[in-house]
Amino acid sequence: MSASWPELDWTTWRETAIGLQLRTQIVGKLRLALTPWLNHSWHVPFYLSARGLTTSAIPLGDRILQADFDFIADRLILSVSDGGVREIELAAGSIAAFHAAVLAALGELGIVVTINPLPSEMPDALPFAEDIAPRPYDGEAVRRFWRALIQAGRVFGEFRTGFLGKASPTHFFWGSFDLASTRFSGRVAPRHPGGLPGLPDDVTCEAYSHEEASIGFWPGSDAYPQAAFYAYAYPAPAGYADAPIEPAGAAFDATLGEFLLPYDAVRSTTDPDAALLAFCRSSYNAAATLGAWDRASLECPLGRPKVPRVV
Repeated sequence: MSASWPELDWTTWRETAIGLQLRTQIVGKLRLALTPWLNHSWHVPFYLSARGLTTSAIPLGDRILQADFDFIADRLILSVSDGGVREIELAAGSIAAFHAAVLAALGELGIVVTINPLPSEMPDALPFAEDIAPRPYDGEAVRRFWRALIQAGRVFGEFRTGFLGKASPTHFFWGSFDLASTRFSGRVAPRHPGGLPGLPDDVTCEAYSHEEASIGFWPGSDAYPQAAFYAYAYPAPAGYADAPIEPAGAAFDATLGEFLLPYDAVRSTTDPDAALLAFCRSSYNAAATLGAWDRASLECPLGRPKVPRVV
């Protein structure tokens, strides 16, 4: 079992995971409030960094703001291009206290912003300022999660190099608390019916405006209490649920409407990268072949360092 792919047991770090998701949502809503809308909500996610997760540059008039979750030092770092910096400890405590600390730090940096006070995509969650119950923070568990994200992100990034069409960066969405990467056929999709829990229909319909095939990774939830990789197509073509998907252990979940591959099924193999890449390839192949994508013009061999694509 590869040491680079850490163990992730949802039951042992559940409370820390929920608290971390709420903390990322507070910072994510800051980016949402300040950044012009970009197609498919690509203006709101975080990105993997060498120390955790980053918002990247957030426009702030003639300045920029960047927020970095430093999971090595257990800090949230708010940096402004005029040199201002504030740090907030990632530690046990209430979400309300963290929310107040973020707003106070922003005020000290001369940033006035109003964010949506309600968590997104989290049923029955309290407004941030009212969530006063103390929550644990297991820094080592967070670091294991981040290192798993790094492994998934590496493979998703390699897979991305084999596609010439429109494709997303590898995003970390703080609403659904998952890492995701999406390919597009280039065709407009049927209007999404909406109705996704915790998401306004106008956001959902805009996000699924074009045909897509997505892969992703999430750490688990109470509804599905294990870390897993997932893949789905929108709209799902006829026969998609019955398509052969690699590696062994991958299966279609009719309730979720997507293929799932347990994280442990990947990390327990002798070559986790190859297993995950097989999942990415086979789930995309099912969507693209059954959906009649123009594969000849959309695909290319995987990229290699320092070797330009042959044209």
